[in-house]
Amino acid sequence: MNNYEANVANEDSKAIKTNMKAKKLLGQNFLTSQSVIDKIIKIANLDLKDIVLEIGPGKGILTQTLLGTGIVGKVIAVEKDITLIPFLQEKFSEEIRMGKLILIYGDILDFDFQQYGLENDNYKIVANIPYYITGRFLRKILSSDIQPNKMILLIQKEVAERIVKAKKESILSISVKAYGKPKYIQTVKAGNFNPAPKVDSAILEINNISKEFFFDKDSNNIYLCKENERRFFEIMKAGFAHKRKFLISNLSILEDKEKLQSAFRQTGISDTARAEDVALEQWKTLAQRLKD
Repeated sequence: MNNYEANVANEDSKAIKTNMKAKKLLGQNFLTSQSVIDKIIKIANLDLKDIVLEIGPGKGILTQTLLGTGIVGKVIAVEKDITLIPFLQEKFSEEIRMGKLILIYGDILDFDFQQYGLENDNYKIVANIPYYITGRFLRKILSSDIQPNKMILLIQKEVAERIVKAKKESILSISVKAYGKPKYIQTVKAGNFNPAPKVDSAILEINNISKEFFFDKDSNNIYLCKENERRFFEIMKAGFAHKRKFLISNLSILEDKEKLQSAFRQTGISDTARAEDVALEQWKTLAQRLKD
């Protein structure tokens, strides 16, 4: 990841303003509602010990509110649009000088957590995520060995609804629930962004983020946890490979039918169930049964 922490040359204000239009290629929709931002800050429940990782600061309206609260230790803002960097450097020059803000030019999907002093459970993520990276972003963050303790995200409303609902599961919804507790906070209408997207967004909160789900009972063996995690996702991804097919048919590429039928009976899964019908704990039990 290229790092432009206070190293990008200054541009004149006219050039900056010319380049500050939202870029469709980057999925940019700048949040303009202060009331929505205030709600996000309130849910984040910040204190002076917190490090906040902000993805896509854009024009800095959320960044400014985060820093202005005076109750956050440090903000690390990762911006992929290089044309916004000089503007953000100028706007937050004092905060950058004082070490309250670290401004990084780069792609969050390539972000190196350790390089910036982040450790497991010592930071929070607050972000207005471009719709097109939502799935990849969540997988990267949640499966990382350096997980945040909380995430407050603005994402597409339909995706947020799919993540939190208890029926008709997806790979994304099961993945999020395996690592944390998602909660739908509120709908955010398209008019709160510039330019306005074609669909509404929602504030999604994810709490209690950890890999505890993958540890065996009464065991803190990290290597066993990683193997359980790997096996869980191997089976789940195979199960969702062909959504219209029965789950038992999809999993036949991994195990013979007799073993699958036995595991299904022990787990309480019907032979005619599809992947979307299987709950989180059933996936875990199924993975354990098929491991034996």
